[in-house]
Amino acid sequence: MVRCGIIIFPTDETIQPIELARAVEQRGLDSLFLPEHTHMPVGSTSPFMPDGVVPEFYKRTHDPFVALAACAAVTERITLATGICLVTQRDPITLAKEVASLDKISNGRVILGIGAGWNAGEMANHGTQFENRWKILRERIMAMKTIWRDDEAEFHGETVNFDPMWSYPKPVQAGGPPIWIGANSKWVPDRVADYADGWMPIAGRAGGGDIAKLKDACEKRGRNFSEITLGLFMAPQDEAKANEWIAQGYSEMIFGVAANDRDAVLTQLDAIAKFANIIRR
Repeated sequence: MVRCGIIIFPTDETIQPIELARAVEQRGLDSLFLPEHTHMPVGSTSPFMPDGVVPEFYKRTHDPFVALAACAAVTERITLATGICLVTQRDPITLAKEVASLDKISNGRVILGIGAGWNAGEMANHGTQFENRWKILRERIMAMKTIWRDDEAEFHGETVNFDPMWSYPKPVQAGGPPIWIGANSKWVPDRVADYADGWMPIAGRAGGGDIAKLKDACEKRGRNFSEITLGLFMAPQDEAKANEWIAQGYSEMIFGVAANDRDAVLTQLDAIAKFANIIRR
């Protein structure tokens, strides 16, 4: 069964997260993904931003865990996910607590979508060196899994280090919520096979990662490829193209919703819900 959800930048200038979550659930969609940027340093640039102009919604994004907790309180069914959480900019002990709390409050409806980030300046403000971001991300995730799993958690790594401690609540989902990596690079298949439960590349973005490489990486690491969930970020709202991705094994189609005014967002959700019913057949 193909699941269909949405990704939107939740800002103070578009629909409130609570109304958004209710609208997503009422329309029969399956998931709500929220991205994260704590701030945008002036002068931020990216090859994905035309003319070096930072879109306004990047500057105004709500904290995803505060927003998702509000969403959890007014929904019963939809999956609540980060798409993506910038683990490289967060303390792993605090993040483990936030994610476990959200999973408990939502009764096990959380997916932790993660990434290392693209904005070197933003990372630097949090004390993370850009060139070390993936090593830091991995170690923080491994430490968080220890916190979620063990009653007396202990971790000793290069960048994360703590003696035995107590941290509750534990997540409803055994071992913690699924970890999905959002990236397209040629290195991401091995990272998914190493410490993640899912992969969600951005549709149409080059990078070198593909399913064949993910299968090879799983085989080398003794992982069962069938246990890896494939989600497609910014999935196409074209039946033929969407079906091509589904045929490859993508089971979670995540459609982009522009952070426009409230009525425009609801109109987009109506169209996505209608399209979801077509590709689920």
